[in-house]
Amino acid sequence: MEEVPPVQPERERAIDLAYRAISARDRTVAELRTLLERKRVEPQAIAAAVAELGQAGYLDDARYARRFAEDKRSLERWGRERIARDLRRRGIQPDLVEAVVAGQDRDAELETALVLLDHRLPEPPADDRERDRAWRLLIRRGYEPELAYEAVRIHAIRASDRRVA
Repeated sequence: MEEVPPVQPERERAIDLAYRAISARDRTVAELRTLLERKRVEPQAIAAAVAELGQAGYLDDARYARRFAEDKRSLERWGRERIARDLRRRGIQPDLVEAVVAGQDRDAELETALVLLDHRLPEPPADDRERDRAWRLLIRRGYEPELAYEAVRIHAIRASDRRVA
């Protein structure tokens, strides 16, 4: 006969599941709570697991938001609006979201948009349809409409200057 393992107390089970979850990737407090709820962990055990991981420094929504925003800006070239929308969806508090997206100045965001356009559309837009396509690309990535328009305009100017030179 197989030996049956002893029943693990709910609190220990919650903490074990929580550590396994954050070992795979960083998570927000809300994401961890949701994951533990889906595993049918009791609310008191969830609170204990969140508190333990928070005290140990493994669960920090402010750090998560900063890293997420930096990664999405540099790797995915997302704009402020998309970063803010995704952070809110992940359960980050509105004041933290505002602090993180306010951390990048407009010039840096404009330059990121231009890098994206250079990468995705190396040739300048030849007509209104192509300019609209470039503008929509930036809007989907979370750039403000005015900034997207300015980026498309500058991209076209830079591309035509490169052709002349």
